[in-house]
Amino acid sequence: MESYATALPPDVFADSRGRFESLVAMLSGAEAAASTHGDLEERLHTDGMVLLRGLLQDHLSLRAVQEQRVDAITGSDGVVRTRAERGRTRALATVFGEVEVERIVYRAPGAPGLNPADMALSLPREKHSHGLRRRAAVEAVRGSFDDARAAIARSCGSAPGKRQVEELVQRAAMDVDDFYRHQRPEPAEADTLLVLTFDAKGIVMLPAHLREATRRNAARKDAAGGQRLASRLSSGEKRGRKRMAEVAALDDAHPVARTPLDIIPATALDREDKVKGPVATGKWVTASVRDSCKDVVATVFDEAERRDPDHARTWVVLVDGAQHQLEVIRAEAEHRKVTVHIVCDIVHVIEYVWKAAWSFFPPGDLAAEAWVGEQTRRILAGKPIKVAAAIRQKATMAGLAPAKRAGADKCADYLHAKAPYLDYGKALTAGWPIATGIVEGACRYLVKDRMDITGARWSLTGAEAVLKLRAVHASGDFDAYWQYHLQREHLRVHTIRYRDQLALAA
Repeated sequence: MESYATALPPDVFADSRGRFESLVAMLSGAEAAASTHGDLEERLHTDGMVLLRGLLQDHLSLRAVQEQRVDAITGSDGVVRTRAERGRTRALATVFGEVEVERIVYRAPGAPGLNPADMALSLPREKHSHGLRRRAAVEAVRGSFDDARAAIARSCGSAPGKRQVEELVQRAAMDVDDFYRHQRPEPAEADTLLVLTFDAKGIVMLPAHLREATRRNAARKDAAGGQRLASRLSSGEKRGRKRMAEVAALDDAHPVARTPLDIIPATALDREDKVKGPVATGKWVTASVRDSCKDVVATVFDEAERRDPDHARTWVVLVDGAQHQLEVIRAEAEHRKVTVHIVCDIVHVIEYVWKAAWSFFPPGDLAAEAWVGEQTRRILAGKPIKVAAAIRQKATMAGLAPAKRAGADKCADYLHAKAPYLDYGKALTAGWPIATGIVEGACRYLVKDRMDITGARWSLTGAEAVLKLRAVHASGDFDAYWQYHLQREHLRVHTIRYRDQLALAA
């Protein structure tokens, strides 16, 4: 093995030392003494970034000088590369600014070159560093891509273009599914509930990225003359521009037995004595606009089986009552031979009871609230069918016209249709949760707060990447995920290219 160079320069960090001494001199002088702390912050941030970029460049230059040439490098393709080309450079955009990486490239005729120094530095395939990619991943889940680019520019002095930020985010999200497949949750006791919740939320997509059925429906409406009014949608019209994102959550919870009065207190004393419901721990959320409801349900069942491989725990599934979703959940449970207890979200039920109330009470009538509370407590006691019958009878006895009794009939129809999933008496006695608050919150955080920005039109890949990263953040796993992602990147970009490293890739 021969040396890359016979001698080192006197001091590759000389320029950086000079910049540092210049900063120290400035801070020691009259200029700094007359400055406000804000002025000093701005000056140090600007000059400090230049200093840090210089230090990184100096270190990379030192590594280039110290790199040793070897006789041959064998790639995973079996080709031996014996020709070494010194001084080959590539640009690297970092959080401190752009630097140049110089290294030896090993070549053979008809084969791509190999750069062992790139593997030692774990350089990315693209120009932008992992530090910039991480910042893009963090900032893009908070706000728009334009906002992410501006935030990166503020902290780094410069930033990639908007399109490049989108690409970095997509690259950053590519290992999320694989990361969770390799997670091994802490084991829970057999009496700990396993709670699965499901929901869906629409995202406005670019026309080419809508689901096929949505595109066909929109095309039919356009062929029939489009929307009736030019400036807004009429009652019952939909734009046909959204694609549903399937959102789900899973958590562990110890059962807490309750009564209907703990959910809907009747008196002030009931409110003081009410028992709080089960507390979620080990929360994990996921979302996808690419995958179908069936795919997402299967993913959540996979996670549930990782936590309870022997099906020894009680599985509680909370839903809003969508029929297709119920059918998918039941089919998945049957396929895996696991017993699930499906419960409709009590909040959705209460909304239907309020619709019924407005058939009987004028708007703002305080008696409506008391009536809703009474009917809800009866439903919580396990009597949804009786409540439905009483509501219909009340509407009939009052002689309400069809339009006036529509809310009452909708409520009764809902209670009848979902009765198998409204056994709140059993759920409360067993200590199960009965509300989908976790997944409702996930829908707001994962989808509405970020994806529903005014004017946003999403591509499928962009929306999927942001959803995945927001889900990782919501689950509290981002730091662990990022380390996993960097390991996978090193494997993809470097390790598998070298024959001697194939054992590490296996």
